[in-house]
Amino acid sequence: MKKLKLVMVGNGMAGVRAIEELLKLSTGLYDICIFGAEPHPNYNRILLSPVLSGEQTMEQIILNDLDWYENNHIRLHLGKKVVQINRQERYVIADDGTQESYDRLLLATGSMPFILPVPGNDLPGVIAYRDIQDTNEMISVASKYAHAVVIGGGLLGLEAANGLVTRGMNVTVVHLAPWLMERQLDQTAADLLQKSLEKKGLKFLLGAQTEAIIPNTNNDRVARVRLKGGLEVAADLVVMAAGIKPNIALAESAGLHCQRGIVVSDTMQTFDPKIYAVGECASHRGIA
Repeated sequence: MKKLKLVMVGNGMAGVRAIEELLKLSTGLYDICIFGAEPHPNYNRILLSPVLSGEQTMEQIILNDLDWYENNHIRLHLGKKVVQINRQERYVIADDGTQESYDRLLLATGSMPFILPVPGNDLPGVIAYRDIQDTNEMISVASKYAHAVVIGGGLLGLEAANGLVTRGMNVTVVHLAPWLMERQLDQTAADLLQKSLEKKGLKFLLGAQTEAIIPNTNNDRVARVRLKGGLEVAADLVVMAAGIKPNIALAESAGLHCQRGIVVSDTMQTFDPKIYAVGECASHRGIA
């Protein structure tokens, strides 16, 4: 029996886990091809914080090494971002021109960090905290510069702040809410967490709104963060950790139905019966 061609866009944790489950059901059903925008095989994003703090290495957080793809006869396109889906003729095209046809398409494009829409948000030294490239940049900056500002006092922001202070930076966390991790903790618990982190050297500005990111005199790198009210904080590095949003640009460009995320049924099928979506890019029963 001829195998169906299954193409997956995205090489992250949710998508590869879906492929693992398919392989358990049948190793001969699909001819599988995976596109990953990053130059790495599938790794555990949850463990980026220990990599940042120096407790683990990139190699230690790999979930599926290159041999796994080869042993399962999966064609892997690393460092190639899919930029177009042709739903009529059923093929995808990557940014380098690589083209793959499909019988079934699985979108696992994940999420994008929310970048505050403030002046200076595109300056060198202003980054999000989402992948290994961001982590490596923070490690590099920490070896050369002294001051960091982390915007966002949720779990991801605190992990970034902790990693940077472990590497010797002076770190200030700027958080809009009146206490840390307000979605998970009440104020009493948050106060205890803050005191514990302050003992490590972290500084906090709570109930503070970022107004602008200010460059240095050469206008070639971030130098300060200005808050509403006029207070300015020294910053050789600014880490945006103020939330995420589903990465649906590719799906939208292909005309798939999206409502914040890519709308899917209980079987993770989109409104196009040949296309499915899993992970943070998907919206199921109104939840994305």
